[in-house]
Amino acid sequence: MGLDYYTILKVDKNATEDDLKKSYRKLAMKWHPDKNPTTKTEAEAKFKQISEAYEVLSDPQKRAVYDQYGEEGLSGMPPPGSTGNNGRGGGFNPRDAEDIFAEFFGSSPFGFGSAGPGRSTRFQSDGGGGGGMFSGNNGTENMFRTYSDGTVPKKPPPVESKLPCSLEELYTGSTRKMKISRTIVDPNGRQAQETEVLTIVVKPGWKKGTKVKFPDKGNEQVNQLPADLVFVIDEKPHDNFKRDGNDLITSTKVTLAEAIGGTTVSINTLDGRNLPVGVTDIVSPGYELVVPGEGMPIAKEKGNRGDLKIKFDVQFPTRLTTDQKSTLKRVLVG
Repeated sequence: MGLDYYTILKVDKNATEDDLKKSYRKLAMKWHPDKNPTTKTEAEAKFKQISEAYEVLSDPQKRAVYDQYGEEGLSGMPPPGSTGNNGRGGGFNPRDAEDIFAEFFGSSPFGFGSAGPGRSTRFQSDGGGGGGMFSGNNGTENMFRTYSDGTVPKKPPPVESKLPCSLEELYTGSTRKMKISRTIVDPNGRQAQETEVLTIVVKPGWKKGTKVKFPDKGNEQVNQLPADLVFVIDEKPHDNFKRDGNDLITSTKVTLAEAIGGTTVSINTLDGRNLPVGVTDIVSPGYELVVPGEGMPIAKEKGNRGDLKIKFDVQFPTRLTTDQKSTLKRVLVG
């Protein structure tokens, strides 16, 4: 049986590009042979598997072949830089694990990678002689050195921004596009401005305070990791509904006659339906009619919803004739 790249990289089959990068970063740092001098052989084997898994899953074409045919299917792919293999197998050869590692971290905030052409020199030594993280291109013995004082780059706290959402958006769900502008540090160690459009998928039933995190999308400074960007769901006030957990509360007006004799009220729901609700009980002070399953979607319980609670504002007549008062009193007193 071939290797299970998803298990090796500790991600599920729906993992996004960010998920893959995050997991690779963590596992590659953990299993790099230079970090495991006492178990170097085991670490080296693990490190190569992690790198191979990342190489395949981070490439959409290779990932599609792997998902359909497994590891064996990759053998039919042409090797990098070729124009094809005319249907003959044996084309796929994983790149060197150290090259993947250096390429990945060389273009990342960690700054790991050699000081050669195309590699990051973002984190320079505070001292004089070395110049960068590597003293040369002859191996990875200095891979995990960062600054001359032995410190490592720190990650600033997340940058949080409110994301105001209407109750309708939180009821039906929505997709929001957010254009952000942030400061980055380029491979030469210079700060630059970058704009990007982020897609936020607001799920039905999300509540105020729900956080959506975009790793490493905040501002970046020299000698620091980029901050995470976090959007915090905020709920806009609504004219007709108030949210109470998973329930919705609304109010409607009825006449005194309707409050006593019954009626049907019409509620315009958050998804645009006209919901008729029969009122058969006598509407006494504080009475609340509960309509099951017409509240907010419950985010963690697909298909389930809270309740709709209807409160009533009874409109009393402002003027009654003497005969009307007598008749009403006679009926109510019995």
